[in-house]
Amino acid sequence: MQQGYAAVLCVLAVLGLEAAAPGECELTRLLQDKLQYEMRLQYMKHYFPIDYTVQVQYEEVLRPSNITRLRNGTVSEAALRYLWFHVSSQAVLRIREVLPEKHPSWKYTQELCQLFDALGEEYSKYRQTDVEAVVADLVKLIHSAGAENRSKAVRPKALLDNCLKVMRMLYGVPC
Repeated sequence: MQQGYAAVLCVLAVLGLEAAAPGECELTRLLQDKLQYEMRLQYMKHYFPIDYTVQVQYEEVLRPSNITRLRNGTVSEAALRYLWFHVSSQAVLRIREVLPEKHPSWKYTQELCQLFDALGEEYSKYRQTDVEAVVADLVKLIHSAGAENRSKAVRPKALLDNCLKVMRMLYGVPC
């Protein structure tokens, strides 16, 4: 069993991919279950007014094209997953900020926050100095309070759609 695991790690190292920890894989599977299309549609579109948008920082919108561009710039997979975690957890918090506690989507976003908190425990071993400078700078921008002037309006469902697409890109092979 361990030889097989070592062989997989060796192949991933040769391919330039860094293996995700087993805890990350399990948590992303749970997130993927929570982010099913029907749930995103119901909780992030149907329960919101038509064309409702949330104000987020420009850097809080992470699309697959951004990941491809960063990959081409030789950013490591671990750093990309670290970035995805910070962007996605911040997006869920932004959505949750606009919801009153009695809103039908409140419990759903609370469950997403709990999953991201658990995933945060997995990423707590990373420090911004351990990842590439471009990723560390983006994470600092996401968490800085003064960056509100670079905001854009995004639909809540679009934020979670991007979260799921990027998660599948980053965790599809290693998990």
